[in-house]
Amino acid sequence: MHADDRRAQLERDLPSAAGRGEIIALFQPQFSLETGEVVGAEALSRWIHPQLGLIAPGEFIPMAERLGLVGGIGDVMLRLGCHAARDWQDQGHPIEVAVNVSILQLRTSAIVDTIAGLLDEFSLRPGLLTLEVTETTPVTQVPEAIDTVHRLSELGVNISVDDFGAAYASREQVIALQAIELKVDQSLVQETQGPHSEDLARAVEFGKAQGMRLVAEGIETEAQLARVRALHCDRGQGYLLSRPTTKADVDSLLISAGGSPLK
Repeated sequence: MHADDRRAQLERDLPSAAGRGEIIALFQPQFSLETGEVVGAEALSRWIHPQLGLIAPGEFIPMAERLGLVGGIGDVMLRLGCHAARDWQDQGHPIEVAVNVSILQLRTSAIVDTIAGLLDEFSLRPGLLTLEVTETTPVTQVPEAIDTVHRLSELGVNISVDDFGAAYASREQVIALQAIELKVDQSLVQETQGPHSEDLARAVEFGKAQGMRLVAEGIETEAQLARVRALHCDRGQGYLLSRPTTKADVDSLLISAGGSPLK
């Protein structure tokens, strides 16, 4: 199929994809860098198109933003994330589930009611839900979003700043959001040489000074793992440890003795 034809078909089909149940969640585990235990999982959206198969978020999320569909997809991901967190809670393996929320979702306070309703519906402890704030606009330019995030914090859910060290995820944003967690962007984790090789250490130092939990994302090599451990990051996530996978696979990892890839 020609690229233009593919794009046109995706744009036609995306508005009804969530309603048809085609938006699913995969989960990428997060590991304690101290104990090696699975302590969390990030819910990652995928689109299973009936004709074109698996569509990666890098292809359909920008399209959803352009078409004003982020809210609907975001609501689906929040529900899938809360459902998984409740199941793990009920299984006796309570781990935090992280769900990405965009500045577009935070422009109004409707998301506060949505999340409060989901926590009640699933009888989910608020501390088992982490909201990773991602954006293509500086959050400090959207004061209503900051107010919404503070209201979400009051519910007891965790607020995380995603992709710190890249794009608009600045120190100013971290302070404004009063987040408890900093996810260091993979570009910092993976650059071990060159002019920006010390940016990771500076990012970790800043997060620790703010009293935040540090998550290193995008770990793909043993050297990168050793480095983030030496810098005393709290958690690690990346292909070296686990690729995004199904909930059933995470179930198995949680109950598997010695199943951790960390030694």
